[in-house]
Formats: sequence, structure tokens, C-alpha cells
Amino acid sequence: MPQITVSGVPGLPEVRPGDDIALLVAQAAPGLRDGDILVVTSKIVSKAEGRVRQDSSRTAAIEEETERVVARRGDTVIAQTRHGFVMAAAGVDASNTSPGTVLLLPEDPDASAGRRSGRGLRERLGVRVGVIVSDTFGRPWRHGLTDVAIGAAGVRPARGPARRHRRLRATRSTPPSRRWSTRSRRRATWRRASCPAFRWPSSAGWATW
Repeated sequence: MPQITVSGVPGLPEVRPGDDIALLVAQAAPGLRDGDILVVTSKIVSKAEGRVRQDSSRTAAIEEETERVVARRGDTVIAQTRHGFVMAAAGVDASNTSPGTVLLLPEDPDASAGRRSGRGLRERLGVRVGVIVSDTFGRPWRHGLTDVAIGAAGVRPARGPARRHRRLRATRSTPPSRRWSTRSRRRATWRRASCPAFRWPSSAGWATW
């Protein structure tokens, strides 16, 4: 019976500009085998590639990475990046980085996965592995966050129409605030006030649409 085993890679150091991710992974996970798939967060890729900016220039960094503004509420911006991703703050992130700095997305996530990580592991360990570069996304009208593959090499991404060639459609075509009844809005207001994990507005994309 086919099985999927997910294992973390322990022992990785704090990644800094100029670090060789393939070398770090090869040292921490020498047991990688042909056919394995390595998932690398975009944060460490961005750090290694020097995609770091000072926090004081965060607004300029967002404008630099923005191809199109999708929505805006106050200081919160949902934007389409030059890669084509629709993300909060165009993917500019201050989490998991040194205080006073922000990280931009990798310049070319597919190249980061292929030339820099996949090929490097093949040269050092003699194995052919798939590499996925992931980033955390919020989703419209959804609680929580999810990781999305923004770059890949050595794997075949799924792309195409839904089953029976029918287009996928959104289950909700207008913002909830325009469709909720007064009673529903009161209930939602109570939920926002009573649940500390619920923020409005939020830097997560789903809460600002």
C-alpha cells in the first residue's frame, strides 16, 4: 500500500545571506534518497539569496514587489506580485527574520528549487530529489493559514481543469459583509470579540477582502 512519510530536518542553523542551502541540507539529512521530496520554506531561501530589507523601507519594498493592488484597507494591502501570486503585503514578511528587517520572496522560486537546491543535493549526495519552495498564504473568508508551493523542481505540478473539464467556481461570489443579515453580523461580532485568535482587520489576506 503506498505511503507518505513526512519528516523534519533537524539541526539546521540560522540561515544567512550567501549560505548554501543544499550544503546545509546535505549535512543535516545525509540519508536523502532518490525520489524523496524536500520542502524548503521561502524564508530561508530569501535569507540565503540576500532578499532582506530594513523594516523602515517596508512600504517601499511592498511597492517594489507589487504588480497590481487587489485590495486595500488602511495600511493592509493585498497585492499581486511580479510572480503572479496574490498575497498580503505582496509577500513582504517580518516574521522569522532579524528585528528591524523584512524579507521579500525569492526572485525566481523555480530556479531556487532547481538550480540552487536540487542540483546542489545531486552533486553532494548523488541523489535526485524533488524540491518545493513553500510560503504561507491566508485565504479569503477562511480561518487560519496554509502553505502553498511557490516554486518547484523535480516534481510535476498539477495544472488543469477540474474533473469532467468543468471550471472551478467560488462558493461565494460577493463579500460576506454584503450578504449577512443583521443577526448574522451580531453573531460574527460576538465571535470576533470572544475569540482571541480572530482579528479584524488582519494581515492575513482572507480577513481583508
